[in-house]
Amino acid sequence: MTYHLTLPQENRDLVQAVENSFGCLGKPLSQPDRFLIGQGRLTKLSRRGPKTKSFFLFNDVLVYGGIVLKGRWHKKQKIIPLEDVQLEDLEDSFNMKNQWLIRTPSKSFFVGAPTCLEKQEWMQHIESCRSKLLQTSGRQPGSVFAVTWVPDQASSICMRCCSTFTVTHRRHHCRNCGFVVCNSCSKHRALLRHIHPKKHQRICRICHSTLSNALARVREDSVESSSSGEDEMVISSDEDQVEESMEDQAPTRWLCTDGLLDL
Repeated sequence: MTYHLTLPQENRDLVQAVENSFGCLGKPLSQPDRFLIGQGRLTKLSRRGPKTKSFFLFNDVLVYGGIVLKGRWHKKQKIIPLEDVQLEDLEDSFNMKNQWLIRTPSKSFFVGAPTCLEKQEWMQHIESCRSKLLQTSGRQPGSVFAVTWVPDQASSICMRCCSTFTVTHRRHHCRNCGFVVCNSCSKHRALLRHIHPKKHQRICRICHSTLSNALARVREDSVESSSSGEDEMVISSDEDQVEESMEDQAPTRWLCTDGLLDL
């Protein structure tokens, strides 16, 4: 269903309502030129399987989060600038129907809509908003995107050493290649700037070797480089956070401000 909003106050109230739904842990969303285009629930394929999330499309960002209390509240807010979004249409898979891929510099993931029509609407609205944003704001589109993670259930063994996963021999993901690997094969850390400018990310031993060799070649070619050691590998043992439980989906609401979208 599509609604046409003509009063700025109506839009401000809608944006404020989305901001409030994330509580004190969410980042502010209200901005003078920000419009809420649509909202709905999509299935996001996480490392532990499909999870239903609430998605909110604004004219400049895509926001999503976990569902609490039947959708009245949300948690784990994620905000993605639309200039950093790249979409890829996909065929249905065993795990997901009506799916497509959302690529961003820090994270790439699969999402699925309840119907084929809703999938088409989401993709069209995101692409239209992104195109208008790039045309009017002078922002530059993203050029480097994170790999998609291989789902946990896709492999019962480490994709590097072939050891079997157990309750104590846990799965992890290499942030550089997306493979499912064990802790022994992912002890190294590397600075992947497209994911985070300062925080070192877990990588597997193969990627560590590849990145180390590439870094060595760069240093040989540019002895006077001013990298100041930011690309050095480090070792730590941080654990991943587990995403929360799934809720039912509901039809998407499209709120189209007059003249904003040409759909």
